[in-house]
Amino acid sequence: MDIVIVTGMSGAGKTVAGSVLEDFGYNCIDNIPVLLIPQFIELYIKQKKQNQKIALVVDVRGCDDFSQLLDVVSVIKKNENACRLVYLDATTEVLINRYKESRHVHPLILSRECTLSEAIDREREMLKEVKGNADLVLDTSKLSIALFRDRIISFISGNSHPMIGISIMSFGFKYGIPSDSDLLFDVRCFPNPYYIDGLKHKTGLDAEVSDYVMSFESVTKFAEKLFDMFDYLIPLYIEDGRSHLTISIGCTGGKHRSVTLAEALAKHLSEKTVCTTTVLHRDIKK
Repeated sequence: MDIVIVTGMSGAGKTVAGSVLEDFGYNCIDNIPVLLIPQFIELYIKQKKQNQKIALVVDVRGCDDFSQLLDVVSVIKKNENACRLVYLDATTEVLINRYKESRHVHPLILSRECTLSEAIDREREMLKEVKGNADLVLDTSKLSIALFRDRIISFISGNSHPMIGISIMSFGFKYGIPSDSDLLFDVRCFPNPYYIDGLKHKTGLDAEVSDYVMSFESVTKFAEKLFDMFDYLIPLYIEDGRSHLTISIGCTGGKHRSVTLAEALAKHLSEKTVCTTTVLHRDIKK
């Protein structure tokens, strides 16, 4: 299991980090009490979930047991789970400005009668040992959201280059257009296996259907142009700071042509180191 624990100064960007990790396939749990982490992981493993990547956001809101975080991390690693600790920091001046802009209340002010500056100093002292044992310490004081995202993704992927998460969805126009599409392609212009004996009740995941669809020159040329377009566009999306892109490919019923081409595009993109790719065939069972 791949476990990332995000902690650090309140206001340093833990919520943003959690959202970035979610974009890249991590199940993110925010503000989990430290002493519940081992039981949560044990339960997660027992359920045998396919996604074995989780991100846990922990901070001084659970200050009663926060001091035991390093002990919990040690136990997780002893159980042969990959566990990385990310510590987010920022200067006191920046944190004060962020609290003023957001009008949120620092968690330590709720439990102690003190000023915002005193609460930040107290929190920094509480987190001193955790910071010294973190696998990544990231000061977000001068980072844009795009650069912050890139630093997190570079760390979790072991890749020094920025990355983007890409979701590819096949669908049937007869069931409606996906509302969350960033880019949408209509492949109803290509020959339909639905009208071929022996292929009607199969899908684009079957070799017979895929081979049939890709046997036409018009389809292979379209696929080549599609691949070439994304080879060009993806670096531009990354440069623009995009963390996720949803590509929808539709045919009439969402079972044959769209599935075949979605799988072909996913295979092409999976060979690239700048993106993580997931595929969903929305209407394949309808």
